[in-house]
Amino acid sequence: MPIPRFEEMMNPLLEAMRELGGSASIAEMEEAVSEILGLSEEEIGEIHRGNRTKFSYRLAWTRNYLKRYGVLENSARGVWALTPEGSKVTEVDFEEVKRVVRNPDKQNQKAGEELDTYNEELSEDSWRDELLNILLRIDPGAFERLCKRFLRESGFVQVEVTGRSGDGGIDGKGVVKIGGILSFHVVFQCKRYKGSVTPSIIRDFRGAMMGRADKGILITTGSFTRDARSEAQRDGATPIDLIDGDDLVLRSISSLIIMLPEVYRCMSMQTV
Repeated sequence: MPIPRFEEMMNPLLEAMRELGGSASIAEMEEAVSEILGLSEEEIGEIHRGNRTKFSYRLAWTRNYLKRYGVLENSARGVWALTPEGSKVTEVDFEEVKRVVRNPDKQNQKAGEELDTYNEELSEDSWRDELLNILLRIDPGAFERLCKRFLRESGFVQVEVTGRSGDGGIDGKGVVKIGGILSFHVVFQCKRYKGSVTPSIIRDFRGAMMGRADKGILITTGSFTRDARSEAQRDGATPIDLIDGDDLVLRSISSLIIMLPEVYRCMSMQTV
């Protein structure tokens, strides 16, 4: 089936939020909605622009409309939740939602104020896509060094890039400490992908890291298929944390701003 229009995903999104207990990350939201709609991996992975899928792009507009309508809200850390009003709603009339958001009246002043952020959000999307496009243009070695910097800025210590042939896809390693007492050895893999990472890549990475680390991290400029996410957290297997292109930008903006000079330096080195 074709990806539904953004307004057609409003009620499936509300249903997904109820199933998830009233709050969810974007990744959890996307997975739940895709299952409700019965979308295939191929449909979910259809690219809209850059590395953004059509499904992800349209669902982002769905979230924004429902937020302006007053049934969804989001925190600074990217967690979305039903508002008190949204908790009482089982479904919405999407034509009414569009009317309220696009033509707010005095009784919907909040929706009117939020409507003023349209251009700002579109600009943010463009900036995010542009940054990901830049990361796709640098060479793999430079991207590995940027991932190393990203992990250091996120609190990892003893971070090294170790990528070499015959290393099973492991590009680096590091240590994360909890409370200054507990420490976990982590290996990471960097994928400069425009498309989606599949379960086979997750399995190959897990095989390479066995006996060498407590945990794995796979960082990509692209996205992960639904089956890849399930494989990463499969019961009985060593867990692997996934960081996709949106995570890399949205959850680590401050780190990436620090890293931008290195990004442009890597790009200029390529043109010399």
